[in-house]
Amino acid sequence: MATNAVDKAASGPHAIDFHHPYTPYDVQEQFMKTVYDVLERGDGQVGILESPTGTGKSLSLICAALTWLRSHKISNLETSVDEAVKAYQDEPDWVVAQMLKRKRDDVIQQWKDREARLERIRVKERSMEARGTKRRRVHEPGARASASSDQLEAEFLLDDRDSGDGEQVGEVSSFSKETRNLMEKLGMGPSKSRDEEDETVDEPVKIYYTSRTHSQLSQFVSELRRPNFPPSMPASLQDEADKLEVEGVKHVPLSSRQRLCINPAVSRLGSLAAINDKCADLQQSKSSSKCQFVPNAENLGPTHQFRDNALATLPDIEDLFDLGRKLSICPYYASRTAIPGAEVITLPYPLLLQKTAREALGIKLEGNVVIIDEAHNIMDAVSNVYAAEISLRDLKRGRQMLGVYVKKFGKRLKGDNRVMVAQVARVIDGLSEWLNGASNSKGQQGIVDPNVLLQTKGLDQINLYKLIQYIQESKLAYKIEGYAAHIEEQNDKASQPMSSTPVLHNLLSFLVTLTNLSSEGRIFYHRTSDNTAEVDIRLSYLLLSPTYAFSSIASSARAVILAGGTMSPFEDYTAHLFPDLASQKITTLSCGHVIPASNLCVRTLAMSKPGLDFEFSFQKRSDNAMIRELGIAILNMCSVVPDGMVVFFPSYGYLDEVVTVWSEVTQTATARQESIWARLQSRKALFRETKGGSSDEVLAHYTESILGDPTKPGSKGNGKGALLLSVVGGKMSEGINFSDRLGRCVIVVGLPYPNIKSPDWKARIEYIESTTLERLTAANTGMAKVEAAATAKQAARDFYENACMRAVNQSIGRAIRHRGDYAAIVLADRRFGTERIRGKLPGWIQGGLVSSSEKSGLGQLMGTLGGFFRGKKEAMC
Repeated sequence: MATNAVDKAASGPHAIDFHHPYTPYDVQEQFMKTVYDVLERGDGQVGILESPTGTGKSLSLICAALTWLRSHKISNLETSVDEAVKAYQDEPDWVVAQMLKRKRDDVIQQWKDREARLERIRVKERSMEARGTKRRRVHEPGARASASSDQLEAEFLLDDRDSGDGEQVGEVSSFSKETRNLMEKLGMGPSKSRDEEDETVDEPVKIYYTSRTHSQLSQFVSELRRPNFPPSMPASLQDEADKLEVEGVKHVPLSSRQRLCINPAVSRLGSLAAINDKCADLQQSKSSSKCQFVPNAENLGPTHQFRDNALATLPDIEDLFDLGRKLSICPYYASRTAIPGAEVITLPYPLLLQKTAREALGIKLEGNVVIIDEAHNIMDAVSNVYAAEISLRDLKRGRQMLGVYVKKFGKRLKGDNRVMVAQVARVIDGLSEWLNGASNSKGQQGIVDPNVLLQTKGLDQINLYKLIQYIQESKLAYKIEGYAAHIEEQNDKASQPMSSTPVLHNLLSFLVTLTNLSSEGRIFYHRTSDNTAEVDIRLSYLLLSPTYAFSSIASSARAVILAGGTMSPFEDYTAHLFPDLASQKITTLSCGHVIPASNLCVRTLAMSKPGLDFEFSFQKRSDNAMIRELGIAILNMCSVVPDGMVVFFPSYGYLDEVVTVWSEVTQTATARQESIWARLQSRKALFRETKGGSSDEVLAHYTESILGDPTKPGSKGNGKGALLLSVVGGKMSEGINFSDRLGRCVIVVGLPYPNIKSPDWKARIEYIESTTLERLTAANTGMAKVEAAATAKQAARDFYENACMRAVNQSIGRAIRHRGDYAAIVLADRRFGTERIRGKLPGWIQGGLVSSSEKSGLGQLMGTLGGFFRGKKEAMC
């Protein structure tokens, strides 16, 4: 299907100029044509695209998407002209020419009218700025005396509320944002004036780009600064004297208050939830306590200056923070003013994936383009966004804080406040009672029936929806935790930030999950212990399927692009993100690598010697003889592989087991043999990743052994290289580049299947089986019950196996990082030789796999590796 999309894009009358700043490789051309085609077709199209790290994926996404966007804008202007011509195609040429001139004049006039409307808005803004400046001169605050203890404590007192319906009395502005939006939809809110409606400007199509981390978003912005794009207005409609060759990209990054808040009283708080509540609370409090940085009628000048600077300079998050601090205006709120004029909006996963976050930021996906980079972990990201957990220790702490708060303010709580605070206490007591019982009678972990959980202390008699709304609107969690922190600071005689563990905010998140459909997720209990050997038990919520959470994005956007370096295998994305989407609306593409074929050597090591297969399954991997043979095989490879080698094991526990066996000194009939661990250390500097340890420190020592000390000029490393033992899914398997000499060989030991007996994986498997069976039954395919059940079971098995292979593919992708790089990849397990597993490797890895290598042993592997690295050494000489 992807091939058809590429062919279609390439078969037009003219080749597409993607304005790539360099000469693109063939795989980049293929990638950009596919992206362009998906966006051009629109109508809810989805592209699932794989392009290995080192192939310029981000730059290709930028060039394809913005080339399409500018072309789309031009096309929309020209379409109105073309449609008018068609309506007069049977008329004489002079009539058509006259009509065409009139239509072009109309289009130009529309642009002028649009600019005139924008200018009227600017004039109105400047007028408001002037009035705001006068007010600031009259009400300029002088030196403010230190707040008294009573004033500080008043900050944490709940606002009075009417008993009964839980709504505040007063003007519409006193209601919550959600309530005001609803009232406006129902015609109950303040209607817009005629002037306001006239000044509304239609927003053009936008590209929402999201990635996993802020560092990846910053890297994207750096790439965004490289290419130049033509203007979005047709050349035929530009004045001859003012014709533009380049139009700057209008970009704004969005982020959370945690990264953008410039108010020290807010940003010092330890958690995002506390920061959000404190920020909202300061906007509702008395004027003397209001945040002076929030945009309002009195600081429109800096707000508009912020907006214009943002759209003109291609900023990243740090730039916005610095700009806001320089202009004394809140970057979190001021950045929203730049959204209407932006073409590209970057934001981290949580702000896109959570509907409430999108609404809070004013993000509208309808008709716009969504690009999700590093999308190999998008399903996990959706689950993480909707996850929640609370422990018995947290509940005890929360109950203690609530007691301190009620002791101080209890007599001043009235109406709804008194009722709701009592309900929060009851919820905490009920969950604590259940966990206390579970800690005495249950096993280590298991699934919890939410109905049984809510029967404790009669929690099922509480209206959770109303209680959740109350906690959110009243900022109860912040006020209780804030007051507790205030008391602790006074007692400690030191100003320390509030605890980074927002106990009551965690409780609120967990209560929200209790209102979800039981079919969408499961609640689990886990018994844990820390370094003090104190036993704790916690409740956690797992979203079983990302389908419903992701559907609002897929159904709203014009097109969605999922792109990553290792997206294989693709089936999970279509089956679990877009199960109801027609196949003709999904385009998949797996690009090759930019490296020449001679720079990659991939082999399967199925055995060390005849009669001893390498199969590191859970049932067989503890065979000490096999573990020792693996050590001998790696020891031999150390003799031919230069510089750095990285070995990935299935888990930390198994790595510990392997190290124990390798560290044993063996005794033969004639002599005492040196341990495999000691022999490995004699060949290369030896390092290992440990669970909970510092990966940065290990990586620094590993790098220094190979490349030398970067602080010492002329340092060249130890000359023999290094061997790093790591874990699939660990800190070294994603986000770290073992490029060039750091990763000349990557070895993957076994297949890292998740623990299928764990409660969460049991629940996932059962969920996929049941929903697949329901879908087959509803589709009325005529499939027999037995066959349908077998198909559903296979779907669950594929999901389980695909999770394993995505982790493997991520680890493999750590090696080759650019066109001139080269490396060997060894897959140490006979199961890698099976057609089913081999077919789930990325296309570029399959292409480099030495055929029939699974039938050969260590001797043939050593010959292949030796020849590969000798060839590279000779080529450099």
